[in-house]
Amino acid sequence: MREPAFWHRPSSWTSQLLRPLAALYGAVAARRMQQPGIDAGIPVIFVGNYHVGGAGKTPTVLALAKLLRELDERPVVLSRGYGGRLAGPVKVDRDHHTAADIGDEPLMMAATLPVVVSRDRAAGLALARAQNASVILMDDGFQNPSVLKDTCLIVIDATRGVGNGRVIPAGPLRAPLSPQLERTDALIVVGEGSGAKKIAADLAARGKPVLSAHLRPDEASLSALRGQRVLAFAGIGDPARFFNTLRASGVDVVRNTAFADHHAFTKDEIAQLVADARGDALTLVTTEKDLARLRGPAGMPAWAQPIVPFAVTLQFEDAAALRRLVSDQLFKARSRRLGASARS
Repeated sequence: MREPAFWHRPSSWTSQLLRPLAALYGAVAARRMQQPGIDAGIPVIFVGNYHVGGAGKTPTVLALAKLLRELDERPVVLSRGYGGRLAGPVKVDRDHHTAADIGDEPLMMAATLPVVVSRDRAAGLALARAQNASVILMDDGFQNPSVLKDTCLIVIDATRGVGNGRVIPAGPLRAPLSPQLERTDALIVVGEGSGAKKIAADLAARGKPVLSAHLRPDEASLSALRGQRVLAFAGIGDPARFFNTLRASGVDVVRNTAFADHHAFTKDEIAQLVADARGDALTLVTTEKDLARLRGPAGMPAWAQPIVPFAVTLQFEDAAALRRLVSDQLFKARSRRLGASARS
């Protein structure tokens, strides 16, 4: 879906008119968040957003998975598989599944770690644990109460923040901000800007860690684009951030085209983009997530071969602070379960 422009304006008649619906939606969402969840039996680290739209959640999951492996943990991702047709539970297999089966983000993450897709999060726990997991990384679903979350790490874009701060459909929030803040264990602010400053200050005043991070281009991606003039396209939550990241990395973006988040590209659409790029002697570039939606079980089809992926990783300003946070949360989660077991 494309986010309505008024979601990111401070004042809008459309937003005002939708406030009664937003109040109803928010009340239901807030009440639902209070329901108890199923205990996975092992630590569950959740990564998500307060709002609809992209903020850097998938790069955060991948960065955490790398850190967990450095701590000798065995992380497995549990995802809803947004946009996929399979309800699951199913372990993602890149040799058999496509983005149409299990969603673009799970398919992309499965290149480097085990990923389980299940629309019923609780039903996915057993399969995730069966992958020899010592830790489950939950990808999205902060407002879903079905699984007990030991640690909730919320990702927010430094520029966009939470838009107008109102609940769907009047704004981008998935639930009222107050109950979401109460359940936040740490905030990860991605990029530069002041859009998240107020929320960060609020959480810091509550004694919650606030970590700063930045999306950094992969050196191989930069090398492939160095000296090239490009046509960039993206169908993610915030395409403008991708285009800005390219420009900030020194890539000459001559033209750019934005599509709705999780857009299912057709062969004809890609053929048109390839023709447009060739006509202006431009290199065609997109995100890894967009490229995942073009991938078939046998790999990338020939008609998508001209597209160059631009890979990024999330780097934290204070990596030691993140390491301490994750280590402490794992210790608390395991201590809580040991204590509960001893009492029973």
